[in-house]
Amino acid sequence: MTESLLIVFVKNLKLGKVKTRLAKTIGNRAAFEVYNELVNITEQVTQTISIDKHIYFSDVVIEDKWSNEFKNVQVGKDLGERMKNAFKKGFEKGYERIVLIGSDLPDISDKIIEGGINALNEFDVVFGPAKDGGYYLIGLTKMHNFIFENKPWSQQNLLEETLKELCLQNITYSTLLTLNDIDNIDDLLTSNFFKENLKLQEKLKQLND
Repeated sequence: MTESLLIVFVKNLKLGKVKTRLAKTIGNRAAFEVYNELVNITEQVTQTISIDKHIYFSDVVIEDKWSNEFKNVQVGKDLGERMKNAFKKGFEKGYERIVLIGSDLPDISDKIIEGGINALNEFDVVFGPAKDGGYYLIGLTKMHNFIFENKPWSQQNLLEETLKELCLQNITYSTLLTLNDIDNIDDLLTSNFFKENLKLQEKLKQLND
């Protein structure tokens, strides 16, 4: 067991259930292919990091992903409760620093994740801000339940409101590089992830011809 833990939240790859905003423009099958690529990127990046990992799937554990890692299903009525439960379980197991990421960020890297873990040596909380006003990474040194409760999930003011509460409670925090996830067609077309992935471009072209 390592002192630090990386939690990865993964949506199960189901047609019509992933990247639904993107699917409105490019179709369910194409959105499925995009998300599959993003999950593969996340798996490859996280496998290079030498700390314990807990992989939480949205509906059912997929055995051929993240081989030899602890895997479970997310529990909770909304994203906040699901994240809170995952962190709680990690701290109950004895981990001292825990970072959680999603699986739809094309620019995620081992350096960013390790930067989040290292920030927890000096700060109580760390966030990786997303351009849409949310966050792609959150790290804690101990439970702060309010971070996950009564928050405007999927809204532009999520991180702003969370940081205000941290300041009111005198809890120290740090922020990492701001990155963009892939939620809509503009996110996709302007990303290096798409521009440099000729195989994915061809696959989406065939699906939309």
